Amino acid sequence: MLGEIVRVVAALAVTLGLIGLAVAAYRRYGPETLSRLQSSRADRRLKVIETLVLDPARRLVLVRCDAEERLILLGEGTLIPAATKPAETAR
Repeated sequence: MLGEIVRVVAALAVTLGLIGLAVAAYRRYGPETLSRLQSSRADRRLKVIETLVLDPARRLVLVRCDAEERLILLGEGTLIPAATKPAETAR
């Protein structure tokens, strides 16, 4: 009985120690690794500048390729009917 309690406490101590080492390693090496990954992405030609959700089925995406920006409408693939002119009032 006492041996099992000691073994459980020792296993908990080892687990918490490994978690502590992982946190310390992340604090030490994590920011440098993330900055290197982001700098390698900086030379990509295609970037998403901004997105705007219009409704649950559609969204607008502003994309930059080289020095040119394009606005793209993403959605279901159905056509949106053109707006009709209001009827003229009779005199």
